Amino acid sequence: MEKMGLNEIRKNFTEFFRSKGHYIAKSHSLVPSNDKSLLLINSGMAPLKNYFSGVETPPKERMSTVQKCIRTGDIENVGVTARHATFFEMMGNFSFGDYFKKDAITWAWEFITQWLKLPEEKIWVTVYESDDEAYDLWKNMIGFPEERIVRLGKDDNFWEIGLGPCGPCSEIYFDKGEKYGCGCEDCKPGCDCDRFLEFWNLVFTQFDRQEDGSYGDLENKNIDTGMGLERMACVMQDVDTIFEVDTIQEVLQNVCKIAGKTYGNDPKNDKSIRIITDHIRSVSFMVADGILPSNEGRGYVLRRLLRRAARHGKLLGIEGGFLNDLVDVVIKTSGEAYPELVEKEAYIKKVIGIEEEKFAEALHQGLEILKSYTEETKDAGKTHISGEMAFKLYDTYGFPLDLTMEILEDEGMTVDEEGFEAEMQAQKDRARAARGNREGDAWKEDPLTRLEDASSEFDGYKNLKMDSKVKAIVADNELVDSIEEGCEAELILDTTTFYPNGGGQVGDKGTIESDIGVFEVVDTIKGANSSIKHIGRLVSGSLKLGDLVATSVNKELRMDAARNHSATHLLHKALKTVLGEHVNQAGSLVAPDRLRFDFTHFESITKDQLLEIEEMVNDFVLESMPITAEVMNINAAKEMGATALFGEKYGENVRVVTMGDCSIELCGGTHLDNTAQVGLFKIVSESGVAAGVRRIEAITGRSVYQSIKDTDRLVASVVDILKTREDNLFERAKTIVEENKALEKELQAIKAKMSMENADSVLDSKIEIKGVNLITNRYEGMDMDTLRQAADQLRDKLESGVVVLANVTDGKINIVATASKEAIDKGAHAGNIVREVAKIAGGKGGGRPNMAQAGASDISKLDEALSAAKEIVEGQIK
Repeated sequence: MEKMGLNEIRKNFTEFFRSKGHYIAKSHSLVPSNDKSLLLINSGMAPLKNYFSGVETPPKERMSTVQKCIRTGDIENVGVTARHATFFEMMGNFSFGDYFKKDAITWAWEFITQWLKLPEEKIWVTVYESDDEAYDLWKNMIGFPEERIVRLGKDDNFWEIGLGPCGPCSEIYFDKGEKYGCGCEDCKPGCDCDRFLEFWNLVFTQFDRQEDGSYGDLENKNIDTGMGLERMACVMQDVDTIFEVDTIQEVLQNVCKIAGKTYGNDPKNDKSIRIITDHIRSVSFMVADGILPSNEGRGYVLRRLLRRAARHGKLLGIEGGFLNDLVDVVIKTSGEAYPELVEKEAYIKKVIGIEEEKFAEALHQGLEILKSYTEETKDAGKTHISGEMAFKLYDTYGFPLDLTMEILEDEGMTVDEEGFEAEMQAQKDRARAARGNREGDAWKEDPLTRLEDASSEFDGYKNLKMDSKVKAIVADNELVDSIEEGCEAELILDTTTFYPNGGGQVGDKGTIESDIGVFEVVDTIKGANSSIKHIGRLVSGSLKLGDLVATSVNKELRMDAARNHSATHLLHKALKTVLGEHVNQAGSLVAPDRLRFDFTHFESITKDQLLEIEEMVNDFVLESMPITAEVMNINAAKEMGATALFGEKYGENVRVVTMGDCSIELCGGTHLDNTAQVGLFKIVSESGVAAGVRRIEAITGRSVYQSIKDTDRLVASVVDILKTREDNLFERAKTIVEENKALEKELQAIKAKMSMENADSVLDSKIEIKGVNLITNRYEGMDMDTLRQAADQLRDKLESGVVVLANVTDGKINIVATASKEAIDKGAHAGNIVREVAKIAGGKGGGRPNMAQAGASDISKLDEALSAAKEIVEGQIK
């Protein structure tokens, strides 16, 4: 067996299956496309589920991929063991109703023995216990020794997820030798020891599991195989763990270099080194695929991995940011196979650098919070902080539990780990409930998959009306032959002018008419088997299969959507020009009444920048640039510099939309013929929607005109109310604001004077507590500054005193407390006093010993709260 590098193994796998007539597909993004059952792509088959289920047509019946994958189910074990990892590559070959067991087994044997040159005597295989066909193929066709073919049960050699396609497996193992075994003479695959390493799983999808638990035969049998690239590299390089594989080892050694550590000398350091090595690979690929750090979903996974790596850098003694230096190594070792790493190098580094810096700040803040928790726990006479406290540190401040435990250990304290786990589980339960348990529905059948041909042709870029024929009707999720008036249904036509939702653009609306029926279309979406579903209701007459119909798209809505879609492309260009080339689309919505564009950017956009962006888009509009669309090979499109849009999957041929010299993008949406048809472009809002993601919402055309009319009406109403002219509106408004400020100032002065005039009566209400005088009082309609002034003046009239005043304005309570130096010397603390007083009235606050303030909301408890000040002060005075 020749030693072979990881990149060489990947290349050989791809070339082998290319020679067998397979379409070699590029790895899909780690972000699942149109699959809400997955957070991240976790297997080679995951992006191809729609091909297996018949919802989509594969580019070819034979496919092969090397798919990048992320699995985080046992992230806590990454680093603890030398075999767990979050990032890995899965090599696979797939057949969608083409070849089956014979070819799958033949090619697997040919690849591992002739291309990889694995020693045949080291190979073992397993088959499902009742799969005689697979057993015979290995034994009689391959000539594989019968004593090295092992039959295993359903838990080991049968693949299924809920209902739908499933089938037996045949797994291929490598015998690592007796030194890894359990010593049993009958040791073989299926044993729990480490002697036999499974490296290739051949899944024969031949059954269809029904709701009653029975297994029917699939009409089209499929092949789905998976070989872990890193695991295969372990075999080919004769190493025990993936961290010793050539490409990963290069990353690991760079971690050691930065940390000044030697791998293998200290188990604690080794754990941190492995965690950083694995996680920097994961986060580099995740950021390259457009994932950004956040507190939910896949963004949370990224943040957790990134911060975990950064934290273990600190444990190794690394000062300052270091993860970006490791990105260079990831790109060096994987950039040739995954060019997106090279193309987005600056972007990846910027995202990681910002998050690492944020974590450094969070680390400092978390230490301060942990200190306060520690003091609070000690004051309560306890030696362990609550699980709720530990979880808040973890969830809010990104503070890992093991770091919390490590710091507390130095204080002789512990964490309520069970309480922490309960909080963690509660959060998981909430997340699961929010997204729903869709696993069992992963293969839920669309009735259109049962049709031999349900495909629809879209021919509506230039036409809004055409004659067509009803190809299928779905009502109540069942195929039906006809529908009557009032029935809600989905129509599938052989050809349609209705655009189905895609690329962020919503589906068309309109009508479909036959001689005896009118169907109102309220939405148009893509369906299974390349179909286009016209969703709506039969408002009159009847419709049946085969009826000739006339489509009629709502022109006004289509043109409005086209304006917004074309404007989106112009906006994308303007954003890159004004903000920088790092801007990339991160989501969009194109509707008739508005457009929404999400994009990557790491800081707020200034008003001047927004104005510049808006003016630039309008300049593009006024240039009257022609808009053209052309279908071409994707490689030719890339050579033209065409930009691919977020979330879209592209085949070999793509539609390229060009707007003069301004914009070239791959897009299947409907557009205008000239930028001038946009009319006007107006930004209505700009905001942040996630870490590193901004959102612009805008309007065009008729919506802008309507906005102008609404503004004119508003201005006219304001002019009428202020009794002025439109050209004097600003000055009149300015004068009124200044007059109001002056009146407000005068009013507060009067209130302050009145409060001082009443000072003597307030002073008469003082209570003496162990030589300290306490005054409490309640006011109405006083601002905070006046309230503080009143408290200071009352305190100064006392030799040794504490003053607690409250004010109610517009249903809100403000409370201030102040204490003289003499009172402080005797133990009084204004901050603690105001906190306890506010708590009774449903509020919170705090501050310094001499001055503090708080807010509260329960006015009904305010008098009770002020009365409690006496007992609170008594408890403080020595």
